[in-house]
Amino acid sequence: MVSPELFIRFLAAAMFAGCLLSIAASTPAAEPKVVQTLEVGPVWSGHPVGFALLTSGKRQLIAFYDAERRMTVGSRGLAENHWQLVRLPSVLGWDSHNYVTLAVDQHAQIHVSGNMHSRPLIYFRTTRPDDITSFQQIPAMVGRNEQKCTYPAFLHGAQGELIFTYRDGRSGSGDQYFNLWNPTTATWGRLIESPLFAGCGKMNAYFAGPVQDRTGVFHVCWVWRNTPDCESNHDLCYARSKDLVHWERSDSRPYTLPITLATAEIVDPVPPGGGIVNGNTKIGFDGEDCPVIAYHKFDAQGQTQLYNARRESHGWKIYQTSQWNYRWEFHGGGTIRFEIGFGPVQAEPDGTLTQIYHHPKQGGGIWRLDPQTFKPIGRLPSRRQLPQEFSRVQSTWPEMAVRTAGDSGRSDQPGVRYLLRWETLPPNRDRPRPAPYPPPSMLRLYEIRDE
Repeated sequence: MVSPELFIRFLAAAMFAGCLLSIAASTPAAEPKVVQTLEVGPVWSGHPVGFALLTSGKRQLIAFYDAERRMTVGSRGLAENHWQLVRLPSVLGWDSHNYVTLAVDQHAQIHVSGNMHSRPLIYFRTTRPDDITSFQQIPAMVGRNEQKCTYPAFLHGAQGELIFTYRDGRSGSGDQYFNLWNPTTATWGRLIESPLFAGCGKMNAYFAGPVQDRTGVFHVCWVWRNTPDCESNHDLCYARSKDLVHWERSDSRPYTLPITLATAEIVDPVPPGGGIVNGNTKIGFDGEDCPVIAYHKFDAQGQTQLYNARRESHGWKIYQTSQWNYRWEFHGGGTIRFEIGFGPVQAEPDGTLTQIYHHPKQGGGIWRLDPQTFKPIGRLPSRRQLPQEFSRVQSTWPEMAVRTAGDSGRSDQPGVRYLLRWETLPPNRDRPRPAPYPPPSMLRLYEIRDE
């Protein structure tokens, strides 16, 4: 399966808004129980940026920015109650894009990357297995197209191989590269020699996925963006692959790489200024495992609506799911606050389709959808995936909100999961805030058991 780390830049929208949208229709009815809470240490709280958590075997790894904004990696055995911490030579600025991410390869070497927004590659790797005191900064992976890196993400391919992807360029002009780790030679090479998506100097692709279906096929969707202004997003597109190397359209016609706007399969030709935004496109599946892409755009009256596009026998069919009387205006550059959030369509065991949503006027919940029309035909109780007190802000500083980071690995104990929690001010379009700043908040690890 693909590491959830690849979704961090999209899930950040909900995190930055301070909304805990991790509600699923399959969530247990009983409220989850916090089994254990471990303090990690104080962290920077002047603006939000994503942290990382990885449970791997009997060990747990975290990566974050401490109270002095230093990139920090922590490690502990699951049976231990204390963290070993190591500071790395990278200091966070004011950019909420500059999350930190990590992975473990087949030989238990630890890989860390982050703190980049159109900056030269920042990448660290251990020289001894499972030993965070042996980190070394590696100046290059393959040595090409690594001077303007953004959105680093580690993922695993169909055979468990470690892959690293990032954007080369900037918002409005960039290409997406994928690298492959060779554990035998301990070197990186290109998974695909060309970019997967190429903006040709005129745009860049913001993609969601890859997400695997039940047969193991990887699916991605994306929008193009012409300028740093988020209003310039346009054209929802799609591709799929069995191995992340050879890509095809939904009708099985192969792509010639790189994929450009001229060659992409366009699901919905939303124009610039049409109400679609990167970070709010989600890939789900219906009961027949057909891909369904959730997104929003303006309707004929100029209101923001949630749509679901499904691949059917004669192509993509677009369904309007919501009927909201509200227009979300977004524009400009930098990290924005997302007003509308939603999850992918999910097929439940009884054949029901469900979808979570959050709206500034309509609130949030779980829709039960008609499988033919994708119209809401009922609502399910919004059962909590976190204890109620978890979302209460503890800081007395104005505007503080809860931030979370999920586990890109998994516990080997049934019903047990882990989550990081801390508090920060909201994003500020990646611009410095004037002093004074809120005091550092405490980063905590929560062990949660679903009753």
